[in-house]
Amino acid sequence: MTAPTATSRGVVLAASAYVLWGFLPLFYRELDHVPVLAILTHRGLWALVFVALLVTLMGRWPHVLVAVRTPRSLLILSVTGLLIASNWGGFIFAVTNDLVLGASLGYFINPLMSVALGVVLLGERLNTAQRIAIALAAFGVLNEIILIGDVPWIALFLASTFAAYGYLRKTVGVESLDGLFVEMAVLSPLMVGYLVWSGGVTLGFAHTDLLTIGLLLLTGPFTAIPLLLFAAGARRITLAAVGILQFLAPSIMFLLAVFVFDEPFGLANALTFVGIWLGLAVFAWDALRAR
Repeated sequence: MTAPTATSRGVVLAASAYVLWGFLPLFYRELDHVPVLAILTHRGLWALVFVALLVTLMGRWPHVLVAVRTPRSLLILSVTGLLIASNWGGFIFAVTNDLVLGASLGYFINPLMSVALGVVLLGERLNTAQRIAIALAAFGVLNEIILIGDVPWIALFLASTFAAYGYLRKTVGVESLDGLFVEMAVLSPLMVGYLVWSGGVTLGFAHTDLLTIGLLLLTGPFTAIPLLLFAAGARRITLAAVGILQFLAPSIMFLLAVFVFDEPFGLANALTFVGIWLGLAVFAWDALRAR
C-alpha cells in the first residue's frame, strides 16, 4: 500500500475544513435560545483563548509580535477582524432565524463576488467564461428579487463581507492563525465589555445551564480548528483544487436547510440556485482549464 502523497493529504485536510464549516449550522442551531450578539462575542472571545493556546504551543509569538508592531498589518487586521466578526454574526443570525438556505446561497456566491471585487478594486479584466459566470449568478439573484419578491440580503451580506475579508487578508503577509489572534485581540475589549454589560462579571454563565456553557466554550475550537485544517491543506494543493473544494460547505448547508431544517424551497428558489450553480460550474471549468 503506497503512502499518501502531499497533494492527497492536502485534499483531505482542506476538505475536512469545508465539511466542518458545512455542518456548523447543526452546532449553532443548538444555541438558538441565546441572543445572536452574545453567541458572536463568546465565539470571538473563546476563539481568542483557544488560538492563544495554539500560538503558545506552536511557538508563534514572535510572528504575532511582528504583525502587531507593523502599523500597516495591525490596521488591516483590525479591519479584517471587524469584517470576519460581521460575517460570523450574519451567519449565526441566519442559522438561528431559519435562513440557512440564504447562508448557503451567500457562500455559493462568494467566489464570484471575489472576482467582482478584483475587477472593481484592482482593475482586473474578466475573460469570457468569467463574464458568463457572473452573469449567471446575477440572474440567480435577480430571480430571487423578481419571482420571490425578496432581496436575498443575508446571502449578499455574507458573500460581500467574506469576499472583502479574503481580499484584505491577502494584502498582509500574516499566517491565518497569527492573523486570527490579532483580529480577535483587537476586538476583545468590545467583546468582554459587551459580555460584562449584558451578563455581569460571570459573562452570563451564572444564569446559564451547563450544556449552553459547554456549547459557548466550544465555539472557540470550532472556529479555529477548521482554519488550521484549511491552512495546512491549502499549502499542499493548487488554488484550483481549493476553488472546487470550497463548494463543499455551502452544498452541505443547502442539504441541511432543505432536508433537516425543512426551510421552504420552491421552484423560484430552485431557479435561483440553478443560476448560481451554473455560474459556479463555468467558473470552476475556467479555473481548471487555466491550470
